[in-house]
Amino acid sequence: MVDTVFLNGLASKDPTPGGGGASAYGGALAAALASMVANLSMGKKETEAVEAQMHEMSGRLLVIRDALVALIDADADAFAPLVDAWAMSHQTPEEQAARDDAILEAQINACEPPLEIMKLSAEVIEICGFMAENGTRIAVSDAGVGALFAKAALLGASLNVRINCQTMKDEARAKHYLDDVDKCIAAYAPLADQIYEKVVTVLS
Repeated sequence: MVDTVFLNGLASKDPTPGGGGASAYGGALAAALASMVANLSMGKKETEAVEAQMHEMSGRLLVIRDALVALIDADADAFAPLVDAWAMSHQTPEEQAARDDAILEAQINACEPPLEIMKLSAEVIEICGFMAENGTRIAVSDAGVGALFAKAALLGASLNVRINCQTMKDEARAKHYLDDVDKCIAAYAPLADQIYEKVVTVLS
């Protein structure tokens, strides 16, 4: 059942998949765990008051999971143009300008997948909170694990944004990306921690 092809690729010396792909995979695992809680909860008397919400969230989680799986490849695909841009000749002013433009475009494109991973992982954290609060008690631990995986995906993807912004010559754009990253982390990392603490309390 385990995707050893992805794990072996991750463990190899190849630069992709890397931390971005691993973050997307972690987010997909989190979404799958939240889906499991929803599926275990639906049809039970203890959760009948939130049955419609569970059903809606279950559908949304499938969309999120598929999107995160697609982002594994999208993150890897965004890396190659960046490598090519850095390798461009820059012996003349014209070549330097062309190289700078290519690097900037590649950096911008490379920021998009991890920013989307963060956005989707944040949504999963929210849903895990709902599942921990309203789902069947037999799966509350899974909601907690989902929140932790989603937090790891959120923080992991943020590092890919940061590394691409580190040398970005469009400083205003870089600041905009980093501000978005900081706001997302500030809003959702503590929420994941709160969900974990709630689950621990329930299980204590």
